[in-house]
Amino acid sequence: MSKYILSLDQGTTSSRAIIYNQDAMPIAIAQKEFQQFFPKPGWVEHDPEEIWESQLEVAKEAIQKAGILPNQLAGLGITNQRETTVVWNKTSGKPVHNAIVWQDRRTSDYCSTLIEKGLEPTFTKKTGLVLDAYFSGTKINWILNNVDEAKKLAKTGELAFGTIDSWLIWKLTKGKSHVTDVTNASRTLLFNIHSLTWDKELAEILNVPISILPEVMESSGSLAVTDKDVLGAEIPIAGIAGDQQAALFGQMCIEPGMAKCTYGTGCFLVMNIGNTPTPSQNKLLTTIGWKINGQTTYALEGSVFVGGAIIQWLRDGLSFFDSSDESEALATNVTNTDGVVFVPALAGLGAPYWDSTARGTILGITRGTTKAHITRAALESICFQVEDVLSTMSKDKGSPLTELRIDGGATANDFMVQFQSDISQLEVVRPVDLETTALGAAYLAGLGVGLWTIEELKSKWQKDRSFTPQMKPKEVETRLNLWLKAIERSKNWFTYEA
Repeated sequence: MSKYILSLDQGTTSSRAIIYNQDAMPIAIAQKEFQQFFPKPGWVEHDPEEIWESQLEVAKEAIQKAGILPNQLAGLGITNQRETTVVWNKTSGKPVHNAIVWQDRRTSDYCSTLIEKGLEPTFTKKTGLVLDAYFSGTKINWILNNVDEAKKLAKTGELAFGTIDSWLIWKLTKGKSHVTDVTNASRTLLFNIHSLTWDKELAEILNVPISILPEVMESSGSLAVTDKDVLGAEIPIAGIAGDQQAALFGQMCIEPGMAKCTYGTGCFLVMNIGNTPTPSQNKLLTTIGWKINGQTTYALEGSVFVGGAIIQWLRDGLSFFDSSDESEALATNVTNTDGVVFVPALAGLGAPYWDSTARGTILGITRGTTKAHITRAALESICFQVEDVLSTMSKDKGSPLTELRIDGGATANDFMVQFQSDISQLEVVRPVDLETTALGAAYLAGLGVGLWTIEELKSKWQKDRSFTPQMKPKEVETRLNLWLKAIERSKNWFTYEA
């Protein structure tokens, strides 16, 4: 009987499921968007139940589309939006509050208070992270301080916290497994990436009870088993990784120095740094890439909070176009931005600036400015932000990167990818399969059940096209200087209400 892998890719704006065959080729896909909630400026929430229902629906749809039976699934892999925080009642299985999304900035002031107390070096040394509202730990603290039910349940031992992977596994196993993997744990501000354990000192600082945290597993192997009533069979959950680590693995960046950038809601540049968690000297994150067969691989990461989301905002918020696909045609209606620069700091600025008070800024507007100029500037802004991280990563590496592997839906946009190659002056390589996040989770699950070996997976990665720099260095310098000038204008603009 043929064996297949089901990959669940739970993202920031949609839930997706893909079935892969024994050759690691996708044979069926289903996807569903879900609602975004913005209760206050800078606050972003999801309904955990809607996330679960949408993920379950697309999983069943993908199985049906593939024309297979659930018992033909050799394993299931999960990848997920990472720092998004769910806290629920262990007895009822019901969330005590909406999920607080990784983009949410409500704990910015709390982070500033911790930094003023001189605590950031303690967190950075142990977790590889900076003290920022981006990560889960301060979000848990906010729920415990602001939701009465959470306070009560924490005292009685009936409260559970999880990133989205943990929440899905809880639901898939009908509450039998409360687990996460090292990659997701490493994004909480609570996990020591050296000892690979929850850190009691950090938990005490954030007032988070260790008892509510999930058991931490490897990224591949025998991790949990779905309840047979959920998908129609008991299926081994054999691969778990946060979305960016899954993409790094899906791109087969398995040697130190190899890097990829995923262009999704945000943009995430990640570089494999091997088996030693070397700290960044330039405010990048040191994080866990994966742990397989007892071996931990570490990575450096730079996070751009608003990438493809800026095109979604132009579509939904300003009605520039009906479909995001139209942005490329609109942008290429003009030969340049005519001096317009767009800093998409809609959720503050991530690496390397880490300024939660920055706000979105459009500069250089004249009476001649059109939707086409602004759209082109928005697409270019994605690449400028990635270049900021690339140049910072090169400083940590000690030499420039020569190749960048890219993935994510936005990379189908040839104009944007070419501009990235131009502004960063390096070769940008696009694979055949752009959905490397889901692919990475499938690879980890397939490894976990013995369907493939690492060597077999290396041979499966295929290049679609390479983009090489066409822009003259002098123009690159001029454009980058203007961008950095615009960045300075967007900083230190607004303090969010707590």
